[in-house]
Amino acid sequence: MVHPAKVLIVDAGSGHRLELDRILKSATGLPPVEITVRDGRYGRRVVDLSADDRFDLIFLVACQLGPAIDATLRGWPLTEYPVMVIADSVSHLQVIELLKQGVTEVIAPPPTASAILPKVWRILQHRFDPVGEQLKQKLGLARLLGEAPGFLAELRKIPLAAKFDVSVLLTGETGTGKELFARAIHYLSLRSHAPFNPVNCGALPTELVENELFGHAPGAFTGANGRRRGLIAESEGGTLFLDEIDCLSATAQVKLLRFLQEREYRPLGSTRTQTANVRIICATNTSPELAISIRRLRQDLYYRINVFPISLPPLRERRQDIPLLARHFLAKYTTAFNKSANDFTPAAIEVLTRYDWPGNVRELEHVIERAVILCTSPRIEREEITLPDAALTAAISFREAKARMISQFERNYLLELLSMHHGNISHAARAVSKNRRALFALLKKHAIRVDEFRDKLSA
Repeated sequence: MVHPAKVLIVDAGSGHRLELDRILKSATGLPPVEITVRDGRYGRRVVDLSADDRFDLIFLVACQLGPAIDATLRGWPLTEYPVMVIADSVSHLQVIELLKQGVTEVIAPPPTASAILPKVWRILQHRFDPVGEQLKQKLGLARLLGEAPGFLAELRKIPLAAKFDVSVLLTGETGTGKELFARAIHYLSLRSHAPFNPVNCGALPTELVENELFGHAPGAFTGANGRRRGLIAESEGGTLFLDEIDCLSATAQVKLLRFLQEREYRPLGSTRTQTANVRIICATNTSPELAISIRRLRQDLYYRINVFPISLPPLRERRQDIPLLARHFLAKYTTAFNKSANDFTPAAIEVLTRYDWPGNVRELEHVIERAVILCTSPRIEREEITLPDAALTAAISFREAKARMISQFERNYLLELLSMHHGNISHAARAVSKNRRALFALLKKHAIRVDEFRDKLSA
C-alpha cells in the first residue's frame, strides 16, 4: 500500500491557495496527496513547525516577501523539508536569496499545472522512490529485477527519463526487456493517465506502415471508404513505443522525423495537417551505428530519437542475476500451474548460470516455465532444465565460433553491398563477380529483404 504524501500549504495572504489546492488534488501521475492548510496571515512568524510535524513538501503562498516570511523560513529546517514558494512581485535578487537559504523552488504566480506538477513529481518521486521501487508495482513490471551494476545503472535512468518529456532510444538484444523499460518510463511520467501503445515496426508490411502510424482519409486508396485514426492519433497525450525502429521504410522515417520536429503529420490521402501531443520512445536490437552505415536508419532521425539513450545489457553479462530471475519465474509459474516446486537444486542453478542465453530474459522465462511443467519434486532438478546441448559446455567449440563469425561477416557484407547498389541484384552480383543466383541464395539464407534498399533510393 502506498502511503499518501503529506503536503502543507501555508497561506500567507495570497489568493492563489485555492487554485494550488485544486491543481494538487486533480493531478494524475502523482502519488496520493494528503493536503494540510494553515493560515499564516497574522503574526510576526507565519507558521512554526513543531517537532511532531512531518511533511513531504511545503508550499508557502504569499502576497509579497517581508520580515515575517524571512523569519519563518529561517525557523524552518529547510534541509529536511522541501519548500516551494509562490509569491507575487519577487525580484531576481530575492529569488537568489531564497535559494541560498535552502528553498527548493520559487514559482511566479498564478500557479499552473504545467509549472507546478513536474516539480512536485520530482520532489515526491525522490522522497518516495529514489531508485524506482514503484516500477515493480505497476502493470507487471516486477520482471525489472537485477543486482548487476550494469543493469542497475540503466534501471536508475528510468525515473530520470520519466521526468523529462524527451525522446528515448532503448538499445539491447532481443529479450532484454526494452518494452518493459518503455512501459516503466511511461507509467512513471505525467503521461501515465493516457495510452501506452507498443508497435513492432518489423512486423508491419512496408506498404502499411504509414497507414498504421498516421491513418488515412476516406478515398486515400482502394477500399478506404472511411476515415482511420493511426497509432499517433490513438496515443494522444500518451506514449508510442516503436520497437525495431530501423525496420521502418525510408519514407516512413522521413515522416516520423517531421513529426518529431514539428509535432505535425498528415494522414494518407488528406490535405490537412494534424498535430498530436505524443511522446515517442524507440528501440532497436541492432547497433544504431551499423544501421546508419548500411542505410537502414536515417542519421538525422537517429540524432532526433537518441536524446536520452538507455542500453540494456544482455543476460550473459549479468550472470549474477540469473538465479534471482529464475526464482522469480519459478514463483510465477508454480502459482499459475498449481505446482509445489519452490527452489532449484545446486546443479540446476549451475547449468542455468553457465548458459549464454542468446534469447536473454525472455528465453530464461520460457525455460523455467517448461521446467515447472516437467518437475515432479519440491525442487527443480538439473534434468528438468531443457537447453540446447551445445550450450552445456563452458565455451563453444572453435568450429562453432568460426561459423558464427563467418555468418556475421556474410550478413554485414551483403547489407553493405545492397546499400551501395540500392537493391539492384544484377549490379551487386556483377560488382563482386558472383553469380546472380548464388547471390540470391545468400540473401535468402540471411533473410535480407531487397525491397528495403530500393525504398532507400526513392526516399
